[in-house]
Amino acid sequence: MNASASLPQITVKAVLLGIALAAILAGANAYLGLFAGMTVSSAIPAAVISMAVLRLFANSNILENNIVQTTASAGSSVAAGVVFTVPALYLLGVWQRFDFFWIMALAGLGGVLGVLFSVPLRRALILERKLPFPEGVATAAVLRAGDSGQGVGALVGAALAGSIAKVCEIGLHLWAGTAERAVYLGNAVAYFGCNVSPALLAVGVIVGRNIGIVVFSGGAIAWYFFVPLYSIMAGHAPDAVALDQGYEIWSTKIRYIGVGSMLIGGLWSLFEMRHSLVDGVRSAQAAAKSGGWEGVAETERDLPIAWVGGGILVLTLPIMALYFQIVHSVGVAAVMAVIMIAAGFMFSAVSSYMAGLVGSSNNPISGMTIATLLFASLVLLWLIGPDATSGPAAAILIGGVVCCAAAVGGDNLQDLKAGHIVGATPWKQQLMLAVGALVSAAVMAPVLNLLVSAYGIGPATAAQPDSLNAPQANLMASVAKGVFGGGLPWDMIAIGAAVGAAIILYDKWLEHRGSTFRMPVLAAAIGIYLPLELTTPILIGGFIAHAIHKAAADKPLAERTSMLVGAGLIAGEALTGIVMAVPIVVFQDRNVIAIADSPYGGWPGLVVVAAIGYGVYKVATKR
Repeated sequence: MNASASLPQITVKAVLLGIALAAILAGANAYLGLFAGMTVSSAIPAAVISMAVLRLFANSNILENNIVQTTASAGSSVAAGVVFTVPALYLLGVWQRFDFFWIMALAGLGGVLGVLFSVPLRRALILERKLPFPEGVATAAVLRAGDSGQGVGALVGAALAGSIAKVCEIGLHLWAGTAERAVYLGNAVAYFGCNVSPALLAVGVIVGRNIGIVVFSGGAIAWYFFVPLYSIMAGHAPDAVALDQGYEIWSTKIRYIGVGSMLIGGLWSLFEMRHSLVDGVRSAQAAAKSGGWEGVAETERDLPIAWVGGGILVLTLPIMALYFQIVHSVGVAAVMAVIMIAAGFMFSAVSSYMAGLVGSSNNPISGMTIATLLFASLVLLWLIGPDATSGPAAAILIGGVVCCAAAVGGDNLQDLKAGHIVGATPWKQQLMLAVGALVSAAVMAPVLNLLVSAYGIGPATAAQPDSLNAPQANLMASVAKGVFGGGLPWDMIAIGAAVGAAIILYDKWLEHRGSTFRMPVLAAAIGIYLPLELTTPILIGGFIAHAIHKAAADKPLAERTSMLVGAGLIAGEALTGIVMAVPIVVFQDRNVIAIADSPYGGWPGLVVVAAIGYGVYKVATKR
């Protein structure tokens, strides 16, 4: 039975705890996004922490815990929206540092727009289509089990394990971050690589075997088919280091196959959910005609549709003013604002639909952002010409707001699903998610400046060997610069579009056969343009999740425990990466606590990660 909505929800302690967790989890996900090119939903760890803290008060309840996790979960979505796009301005040389007010405006406005865009979709996707929203259901299960206090110890223990492993890698320099090797087979490059991050292993545990296989398959297509084929067809002589040659081919050519696949995947996702878009708008119009909240149960009250429309119009004006600061043209700024609103709503809808199917952690926000970026770049190319130096930056600013809106929109629907299960009031959740988005936006600039000072952002150099790769932002910068500079490999994008279409056909064939295994095109596309060494531990984590499922089929808490352990590993490693940045910046010494002159390769780390993976399995199957 659902909890009664008459219980207090927005209380002082719930708001303060939610705000604190939103800031902390936003910083942790900012690090993870720059490091691995992906973020993980904060809802479950936020729910567990909330229960542990609010149990100290005599009169806490499940709806307060739900408000805390709703507020805090904005941290991961805002972080994704920012780190996937905004660092591209740094990589392009437009910004030397991350300005607080610019980041606050872009992320805050985009986040609030995402909340508003998602309001008409709640009834269509949660009540009418009844999409599964896996993380929303899991969060509700965690909330309902909260009175027992189960899972807190597993979460804390995993966080310590992830933290210790990260200190040994980046602090003590006991091992490198990747175990990898490449050799020549004739003119072709053969490569193996596995990142030794416990956080990436945990991502695989959370997303499961199916998604793990699909993401790795994308990397395998890139590295075991296209990279060798290109090196043979281009006639590359094996006179360079095989590893360097392989990365050069992948980063300058093959990666754009992933871009083409994501473009097709984003358009296909939008087409597949066209009916949900119409349903959502119709439901919102019906609510407006019936008088808003009049006669509507407390558990079904969204923000009034008049507020939604008015809020979108009001927020468009400051966004247009921001764009004017870049292009110095009222007309062009107005066109940019219109593109942003249209793309923001469409991709918030796509994001919500995808989150309902595969969860927020697997939601391919970057593919939607790249589609927006390409379209915006082509329009700006026509409006301001190819020689305008502001063109790439203007396109990325559009993509940044859209990315934040889409990420928050998808995350909002997960929270509303959890709230629907436990009997919360939708408008109260929507209000607090907007608060969480603004708080998370406020911490982004300080965290990014700290990370860039300590590690660097972009390709590794001799001065910054542990630079955060920022794979998504690198891609955004390459796409925007390529459109205006004429250097975009359109042939590779076209091949990627064909690959994406083939994957869609294969997935539809699997669906027709009734197969339990599916091949979502956007997950495969992500694998193509992420380095293979990042997708390998995700695959391993996916198989660990499958092993847990088989070994503990009669233990209903096993899979929930594995998710909590995974969330702990991610939180521990990511927060340690941020904490370790402080002494590096203060002492201006990357080796401030190192006990080794140089890391002993990545293989010792691989052994440690294997031991952590075994520990995840044992902890989950014992519960």
